[in-house]
Amino acid sequence: MKKFMKSYKSSIILIMAVVIGTFIGLIFKEKASVLSPLGDIFINMLLVVVVPLIFLSITVSISKIKSPKRLGKIMITTIVTFIVTSLVAVVVGFVSTYKINLVDTDKVNAIKSVLVENTEVEELNILERTAKTLTVSKFGDLLNTDNLIALLVFSIIFGIAINMAGNKGDKAREVLESFNEVIMKVVNIIMYYAPIGFMCCTASLVGTFGSAIAVGYIKTFVIYTIVCLLFYFIMYTIYAFIAGRLEGVKRFWKNVIPASLTSIATCSSAASIPVNSECAKKIGVPDDIAETVIPLGTSFHKDGSIIGSVFKIMFLVCLFGTNISGFDGIFKILLIALVATLLVTAVPIGGGTISEMMILTMMGYGTGALPILTIIATIIDAPATMLNVVGDLSNSMVVARVVDGKNWMRKK
Repeated sequence: MKKFMKSYKSSIILIMAVVIGTFIGLIFKEKASVLSPLGDIFINMLLVVVVPLIFLSITVSISKIKSPKRLGKIMITTIVTFIVTSLVAVVVGFVSTYKINLVDTDKVNAIKSVLVENTEVEELNILERTAKTLTVSKFGDLLNTDNLIALLVFSIIFGIAINMAGNKGDKAREVLESFNEVIMKVVNIIMYYAPIGFMCCTASLVGTFGSAIAVGYIKTFVIYTIVCLLFYFIMYTIYAFIAGRLEGVKRFWKNVIPASLTSIATCSSAASIPVNSECAKKIGVPDDIAETVIPLGTSFHKDGSIIGSVFKIMFLVCLFGTNISGFDGIFKILLIALVATLLVTAVPIGGGTISEMMILTMMGYGTGALPILTIIATIIDAPATMLNVVGDLSNSMVVARVVDGKNWMRKK
């Protein structure tokens, strides 16, 4: 019993904080939002360390990989793993919604009448969007969490440059490695506040949305949550088994709880990076793989968001009575869900507007439906973020298995 408490003490405390926050939200309803600022403190503290953490961890990891062959193998394996698991997620999302009407068809006309206003949004072609996503015009813009993808690109280039500098780059590597250790200690300090942050975030979330969602949204939320839970327990167990057989499954479920709860409480993949990376290392994932796969996955691999994009599309399909019976229609939905999700930034609620506009544009719907997708994005944000975060964790195990072989857990 003592061994159990020692191993799971922090997880039990976090679970209790979430349970208490849930009861507070249910009892006090909207009044529970008064606790939101206390939860914001926790989220803000995590977001403050995200930029230096991503830059330092990725740069140091890549600069320490002396073998270009290993770096290339890690990156290629990561990309392939992301693609394969993303395809699995989009198929699961479609299969789970194909035969279900997410909106009551008897009320379609009434709902459509609300969509008379259009929202003006800046239109960019694919090349302009790519340039804006991968780069920034000023160095200071890299410090903004809205530009994490550009920061990732810069960090990778910087790490490669240190390697190319040879012996002259050693001092730069040592300084950055020292700063990286300090940042990790800062994360540890912030996590002491986690129980309070979890409780307040949960109370505010439950209090705000617990009884204010229309029937269509409730149905979407319930079905989406069920799909997420099934995906969480089944698919990630399979990924862990592929990575390390029964020992991999055991280690995964022993260490996944902190990352899961952090993602649910913060609704932010970016804010979950520190905890998620630590969980990966405790499982036995090599540092260079964990510190590369997890930050990259935050922006480029989102199981929950991909499934969520399918739900958004299918909600509109039901709403507008679109025919998707043919192969072309089905393929179009799967492709749009994948493409749109890649444009979702790794920040809390609000970062998906570009993705939602992409869905509306590519599906040929009016921009007046944007509020509908925004509401869906809001109510499914917590379970979606959980899958986004835990998906990166399980993928880091698979990458470790491919890069370091079947005995990768013994090498740690």
